[in-house]
Amino acid sequence: MNLTSIIFLLLSLMAVGSSLMMISSKSPVHSVLWLIVVFFAISGHYILLNAQFLAIVNIIVYAGAIMVLFLFVVMLMNLNAETEPIKNYRLQLVGIVAGGTLLLIIIYAVMKIDVENLVEMKVGDAGLIKNLGMNLFKNYVLPFEISSVLFLSAMIGAVVIGKKDELSK
Repeated sequence: MNLTSIIFLLLSLMAVGSSLMMISSKSPVHSVLWLIVVFFAISGHYILLNAQFLAIVNIIVYAGAIMVLFLFVVMLMNLNAETEPIKNYRLQLVGIVAGGTLLLIIIYAVMKIDVENLVEMKVGDAGLIKNLGMNLFKNYVLPFEISSVLFLSAMIGAVVIGKKDELSK
């Protein structure tokens, strides 16, 4: 067993263990923190697949921005056990049926895996930042610029909506 396989197994165990801790955690804040650990483990898998850009974007966007936003929302909601709504048993039954169906689909998908064509790690250069940048700025310049103008107009709109209350006072 080589070093790459050992790192892959460790990252997989870390991702699965952290996701189980996220689901079973009683505190919403702890669940968010465990989810951040899952994102770091997945970024490690991206690095093993030679996709450094996806690993960095995963850490910056998901673990950095979105999870911090979730953490602030959870802290602002002030979730207490006293205010927890009454659990509907029909909804729990639907959740069990949906989870069982998902489990059957996963088992079916695992049984259909073609062992001969597995992904080779650290082979190829499809996920490198240089190739992604060349493809983005040669083939997709117009959609990239249109999306940047849309993001800029959304930011200006958010500032205008935020300042609108101050101007009316």
